[in-house]
Amino acid sequence: MKKLPLTLLLASGLAFGQLFEKNKVFTKQDSLKGSNTSFRDFWDVKKYDLSVEPDFANKSIKGNNIISFEIIEEVTNPVFQIDLQQPMKADKVEASFPVANYNQEDDFIWIKSNKTFKKGEKFTINIAYSGNPTIAKNAPWDGGWVFAHDEKGNPWMSVADEGIGASIWLPTKDIWSDEPDNGIIMKIVTPKDLVGVGNGRLTDKKTNGDKTTYTWEVKNPINAYSIIPNIGKYVNFKDTFSGEKGKLDLDYWVMDYNLDKAKKQFQQVKPMLSAFEYWFGPYPFYEDSYKLVESPYLGMEHQSSVAYGNRYQNGYLGRDLSGTGVGLNWDFIIIHESGHEWFANNITAKDQADMWIHESFTNYSEVLFTERYMDKKSADLYAIGIREIIANDIPIIGKYGVRNEGSGDMYPKGANMLHMIRQVINNDEKFRQILRGLNKDFYHQTVTTRQVEEYISKKSGIDFSSVFNQYLRTTKIPVLEYSQRGEELKFRYTHIVKNLQLPIRIDGEQTITPTEQWQTVKLKKGSPVQFNKNYYINYEKVQ
Repeated sequence: MKKLPLTLLLASGLAFGQLFEKNKVFTKQDSLKGSNTSFRDFWDVKKYDLSVEPDFANKSIKGNNIISFEIIEEVTNPVFQIDLQQPMKADKVEASFPVANYNQEDDFIWIKSNKTFKKGEKFTINIAYSGNPTIAKNAPWDGGWVFAHDEKGNPWMSVADEGIGASIWLPTKDIWSDEPDNGIIMKIVTPKDLVGVGNGRLTDKKTNGDKTTYTWEVKNPINAYSIIPNIGKYVNFKDTFSGEKGKLDLDYWVMDYNLDKAKKQFQQVKPMLSAFEYWFGPYPFYEDSYKLVESPYLGMEHQSSVAYGNRYQNGYLGRDLSGTGVGLNWDFIIIHESGHEWFANNITAKDQADMWIHESFTNYSEVLFTERYMDKKSADLYAIGIREIIANDIPIIGKYGVRNEGSGDMYPKGANMLHMIRQVINNDEKFRQILRGLNKDFYHQTVTTRQVEEYISKKSGIDFSSVFNQYLRTTKIPVLEYSQRGEELKFRYTHIVKNLQLPIRIDGEQTITPTEQWQTVKLKKGSPVQFNKNYYINYEKVQ
């Protein structure tokens, strides 16, 4: 297998821009965006009721957002921080509580209140907004709005903002740890010859003159970067899936000229849902349906509205990121982005530094789907193959409190860490129940790395803390140095964190527990020792 070139890594999103952020200096603005500041920590968002109307010709948008929230600790005359990035403008700010004043500065709206708030009280802030939002140069990776044309020359608009934040266009409390508990209502206003597609279910459609308003509703908590309007010449077809919680509605919105292709390619959805419900538990958003929406960019895991732009072909734009050929048996975007419904949308990291919780598990979902859809041998081959695109440049966990992602290795390296943990547990049913348990016990919650680490260790009965430290917090890959003389095997670990506890199986059934000290064991046979390639460690024979 050959290493994928850097250009492919960048195109695939696996590098995620982190190669260029090793020495980044963080600012006060980064802290305000990425931390649960004193302007955020006393109130909890309950719902967003928003509207958005894009203007294709002027590449502008306008709308409003009613933010419903509950006070979670008593506070007097606090300042509320609402995020809205330049050059977007807050045209009007109203609230259901006394406001002393408000002002927009840099990427924030500051609302100074004149009241003592008591725990449990509920209020609203209503913000009208407008402007020319950041335009994406290479969506979805750099983030921003997309004003494109479809193949027939019709306007096609959407936005992708996971990294940069939903506040590039929408006034929100733009921090991952606070999702609107009661979901959203989104009204998309379009020219009457276009269609507006949003998250959740379509609840209303009204035409007034030359404009049509499409109203979409999400009943479940949703991360802000998943709140995405899509506007284009869409047509719709539907299906249903019989899943663990009953009938799941499947909703597909595609360009009219791609309808036949979509009906064929999207047949992969049901096998995908079947596999992921087996491994992870019920699809987390039955109330909001499952949806694929054709997008003017490659794809994103927008909750109950997965963006699809893989050109109706298998692989990743027709390529296999593992270099093994296995990945050409299924559509990467359908599988990967849908896997995020469990890891990213159901279970969401509180801080972007812990984004591995989204990407490592979802990258591994490709392996698990392959195992269920094809066979275990192919799944193992795929997992081992994607190691070729691991850079080991910076740690997978980023810097906390500043909206900083770690290395793009969170995809293939994180997946291989999970694959290796599975080998150590050596009980696939227990491993499956851990995955299902994560999605049940952290259902619709935001979590930290520590919570996930401790959960896996507790449920497996194995302390994996040193393994997580090794693979998430360093760039070092353990090396097993060994020498063999007949039935005698001598071995030790190098390039490891202190007290790494990582036992491995050799010759198919014998287990050794290497440390930094040389050890010797007797093998059951004198033939050359066979190492299990499913462990992501390096083997080095020494004299």
